[in-house]
Amino acid sequence: MSPIIFSFFSGAGFLDLGFETSGYKIVFANELYNDFAQVYRHSRTVMGIPAPKYGLSECSIEDYLEEKKESLIENMKNSKASGELIGFIGGPPCPDFSIAGKNAGASGKHGVLSQVYMDLICATKPDFFLFENVKGLWRTARHRAFFDALQEQAKQAGYCLTRKLVNSLEYGAPQDRDRIILIGIHESTLKTVPENHELTDFPWLLPNEMTVEQIKALHWPTSTPFGSSPECPNDILKDQTVAFWFKKNDVEHHPNGQEFFIPRAGLAKMQTIDEGDDSKKSYKRLHRWRFSPTVCYGNNEVHLHPWLARRLSVAEALALQSLPKEFELPKSMSLTSKFKTIGNGVPYLLSKTIAVRLMKYLETHA
Repeated sequence: MSPIIFSFFSGAGFLDLGFETSGYKIVFANELYNDFAQVYRHSRTVMGIPAPKYGLSECSIEDYLEEKKESLIENMKNSKASGELIGFIGGPPCPDFSIAGKNAGASGKHGVLSQVYMDLICATKPDFFLFENVKGLWRTARHRAFFDALQEQAKQAGYCLTRKLVNSLEYGAPQDRDRIILIGIHESTLKTVPENHELTDFPWLLPNEMTVEQIKALHWPTSTPFGSSPECPNDILKDQTVAFWFKKNDVEHHPNGQEFFIPRAGLAKMQTIDEGDDSKKSYKRLHRWRFSPTVCYGNNEVHLHPWLARRLSVAEALALQSLPKEFELPKSMSLTSKFKTIGNGVPYLLSKTIAVRLMKYLETHA
């Protein structure tokens, strides 16, 4: 099985890459923001991944409900001729649902795009879809009502659903990041349609895997005086620590390894913050033997290197998104755009693990 993917809100392609490296074929991508699209093209060229068959479209997704709808349906029909399943994946912009963001909800400039994405799914009926967004869409009562309405719309269109608030720590990434993921498989694709159109047996976590609560309950180090050399504790997940991923991705020699903001002031303040002290809104210093807070550097949130008196580099931020070390950003982009691009993406290992489990589920049930 090699399902065919049409990707929307593709960003720099972190979500797509997880699916591509799990046996899916990305034949179409859509990203309105030019800097993200630039990274999408550059990174895949560097990694030797072919461009999507139907291209990377830089327009609003709304166009695919209007003048571009017929061309999308035609491309889906041509892809379906190969006998493979067709899927949509995408994470609509999330600031309007973010607890720390604008909180404008479904009526916000970005919030309406979640509705457009669901409208497009129901209008074109791919065999399956994945919808990804921030936890605020799940945990905030007003936003949850909108999310529930989207799910009801999908069910009315014939989709069987499963959803979970996941954390990237549960899938091997060195980062504490919550995301709500909704997966739908059309009833016409399934061998058996489950009761209430609920996919209750989807393997979000395997029996031997730890929940995020169990992972956080391990004896992670809290803080250490800056400039010391703490040893790695024995009873943690070493392969989910900052130091492990910096070494794994050889960040010092990475093409983006020397790209970081140099403060005009504040160096003295940086040197007073303990390694692992991430209690403040800004100037959070990571701990080498712990996972990172959410990789998102807006609203004056500054993450500091564990043992060096500087901010994180682009390469280090990419590593914390659990990306392969071959993934790189073009030199021509501004530093601000680079960090915005990285913070916008879905952790690669989260994407890849969900992609693998969805593939196995489709092989068994479709």
